[in-house]
Amino acid sequence: MSARQPPAGRRPEELRRWQRELRRQFPILTAHPELAYLDSAATAQKPQAVLDAVTAYLTTANANAGRGTYPWANETTRMVERTRLRVKEFLGDPDPDRSAVHFTSGTTEGLRTVARDWLTAFLTDGDEILVPFTDHRANLDPWLEAQALLAARGVRVRVRALPVQPESFDYDHRALAAVVGPRTRFVAATHVHHVYGADMNVQRIRAAVGPDVPICLDAAQSVGHLPIRVGPGGLDVDFVVFSGHKALALPGTGAVWARGARGPELRPGGWSGTPNTVGIASLEAALGWLDAAGLDRVAEWTTALATRLTDRLRHLPAYEVLGCQASLGADTALPPQQRRRGIVSLRHRDIPSDDLGFVLFSHGFMVRADSLCQAGADERGVVRISPHVYTSEEEIDRLATVLATLT
Repeated sequence: MSARQPPAGRRPEELRRWQRELRRQFPILTAHPELAYLDSAATAQKPQAVLDAVTAYLTTANANAGRGTYPWANETTRMVERTRLRVKEFLGDPDPDRSAVHFTSGTTEGLRTVARDWLTAFLTDGDEILVPFTDHRANLDPWLEAQALLAARGVRVRVRALPVQPESFDYDHRALAAVVGPRTRFVAATHVHHVYGADMNVQRIRAAVGPDVPICLDAAQSVGHLPIRVGPGGLDVDFVVFSGHKALALPGTGAVWARGARGPELRPGGWSGTPNTVGIASLEAALGWLDAAGLDRVAEWTTALATRLTDRLRHLPAYEVLGCQASLGADTALPPQQRRRGIVSLRHRDIPSDDLGFVLFSHGFMVRADSLCQAGADERGVVRISPHVYTSEEEIDRLATVLATLT
């Protein structure tokens, strides 16, 4: 594969050449130059290396894993185990011998697996858990489901909301310190918000809850979009859950990384059945492609594109840009982690969001336009623009120009 990470400190024009090289590796985009795909937070497009890996697997070693001794089955089993190790490496796992990786169909199933098969065995009567009430429903409903399952057994667990800063929409770590109590046993959090594009500063949660409380991280919008390092000095969390299809792999693929240092070992319940072997093969290839491309550069590019768009939108009074208002301008002195991580959500003050989505597609832009599965979502809906490394500056500029004509 030809994706190469440019050395640190390269000039903007060199970064643009790097990006153009990567974009050429996405066949669906090169086949449709008239369309701008801006829905990468929902699912990402696939580079040729991933498509080739899928074809190679299906034509040379397609078999079940862990259920045969013939060569194809053995190779599939090795591939699955190799991908487990690849996930640990990708997350910068400092202690891979003690951690585990369980493959799922995506983030939603992964979070439910932690809730049903781990949390319900961990909690006792009178315990409290802290969960996000303003994030994706997939990171709220499983914990409420776990509470209901425990209640049916006579175990009463209190679910409390993670406090949020009204200005930035980050978690409010100062208010969190007052919410944490002696019966706080678990925290669920989101790494990058799927509506506001904010890095939720989850490293501050560990300082607020102390060293012994397990933390589960919804990393659906960060894995494959920016570098992640788990453990002390990075994201000191106990579970990282993500979807492969948002990280350039095939749909129906995801993983739960479980550290296993706090609480019981995660053991998914029931008979596991046949794994999604072709999806796992695509995940191995996707993580390798992203590593070769350079996730620091991917994050730099997508963050810059989001800022490029919000810098134009802030001068258009017809639009409301959701999230932190202090980060709209390109001239604002903010570190990259305080800017939108490749997600810009907006509303037009007069045009309904679903109508705006149709209008934008008539101009060649594919965007998300609905409630975005946000817990307690505003009924007006949202238009979300989410670029990836294959998105060009020209596409963002053209989008901004079209939006300006609708004011």
